[in-house]
Amino acid sequence: MSPAADTRDVPERPGEPPSFDTEVAHSARIYDYWLGGKDNYAADREAAQRVIAANPNILPGVRANRAFLRRAVEYLAGEAGVRQFLDIGTGLPTNENTHEVAQRVAPDARIVYVDNDPIVLAHAHRLLRGSLEGASRYIFGELREPMTILDEAAETLDLGQPVAIMLLGVLHFFRAADDPAGVVRELMSALPPGSYLALSHLACDVAGDAMTETFSRLNSQMAETVVLRTREEVAGLFGRLELVVPGVLQLPQWRPDPDAPAAGALPMWCGVARKTADQF
Repeated sequence: MSPAADTRDVPERPGEPPSFDTEVAHSARIYDYWLGGKDNYAADREAAQRVIAANPNILPGVRANRAFLRRAVEYLAGEAGVRQFLDIGTGLPTNENTHEVAQRVAPDARIVYVDNDPIVLAHAHRLLRGSLEGASRYIFGELREPMTILDEAAETLDLGQPVAIMLLGVLHFFRAADDPAGVVRELMSALPPGSYLALSHLACDVAGDAMTETFSRLNSQMAETVVLRTREEVAGLFGRLELVVPGVLQLPQWRPDPDAPAAGALPMWCGVARKTADQF
């Protein structure tokens, strides 16, 4: 199919997304607070502060995750030549969003954002100020329904051409019973060779005691539940995809900027992998 020439207006998914409850903390709004944003509520701020009290290193980790997004997208749009991005669980708009980074490298890049928080949809217009040559679109969607996401994304992206799936800080909201590796397989099996997956995931084998305490506090206040995983478990989420060098590492270690200062241990694993012709 040929994507529409310009999809910068916010489309509506059939049916309305559920209204958001400002009395219950939500991960996207907590993350916004940690990044210094203003699109959050008292419940989000209270939960965020409890986590900071348990683990002050959460703030460097959040910033490092955002920096990984920038470096990964620069690699994908630059060296890898990807022109289509599907960013699932994007959260609230902040600096250096996927479309801004990708279109700085390749103005014709096309980006679809997906999130299941209605407040993100309410602010989606701030995400959609992209280049005239490319396209940016937001859809309300649930990662547990990957084929529905792909069907809607196909209105903007040509799924017959390579796509980079961005799953940053998302799969740790999936319990084992939710089969996160199966969700990844379903997404990637629908895409052609040359497509990529970038993901980051909270770790249980780096600063383990502090992380356990941190997310015990957070899970008690959020609608979602966070599941911490080991490096081996996170690497397993890539399945048979071909990992891009340097593999699965802590956030600051993945293709760091040449002038980046040495970073201490951060409890989050990340990596980028490519689908080759003989997979799936």
